Amino acid sequence: MGYNLIKMQKKLKKYVDESRYVHTLGVMYTAAALAMRYDADLEKAQVAGLLHDCAKCIPNDKKLKLCRQNDIPVSAVEEKSPFLLHAVLGAYIAREKYDVKDQEILDAIACHTTGKPDMTLLEKIIFISDYIEPMRSKAENLPLIRHLAFEDLDLAVYTTLRDTLAYLEKEKTCLDNQTTMAYNYYRQLIEEREKEA
Repeated sequence: MGYNLIKMQKKLKKYVDESRYVHTLGVMYTAAALAMRYDADLEKAQVAGLLHDCAKCIPNDKKLKLCRQNDIPVSAVEEKSPFLLHAVLGAYIAREKYDVKDQEILDAIACHTTGKPDMTLLEKIIFISDYIEPMRSKAENLPLIRHLAFEDLDLAVYTTLRDTLAYLEKEKTCLDNQTTMAYNYYRQLIEEREKEA
């Protein structure tokens, strides 16, 4: 593939604030470590990790406008909470502005916030890396999930989704249906696996 990660980093640094940039590098390095652990494509993991939040610092009203201009579907939940659009808009920007044509990378960027049922290995790696990268400190069960990420990726995904839903319900925050669907899928997967054990 031959992506120039240094060039991408320099470009990205112009469009995100400093704390977002530091977070992004953390996700890229964490994704690289998980890719090595699970024998995933290292370059794809780094590119997806680096660009996962490339649309995060775009103002919310502009996120909505860009989605409408570029025929990116916006759900009712996203209409109310446009910050959720940074994932799907990020996939669009990665393709158009960073010349990422690999659909697997774009899909991993697009679902990194909500997760989705039956994620690919790369999608799971980016979803988890965003949650556990070294600068993260507030999430409940973070040490456990960091450990699980390198031992049992599906269990790490399930635990992250469970904790995310619990947090969103407690905070009375807008909940994307995709997260609930992802949680139900991975809960069933883990339950079935435990029955077989």
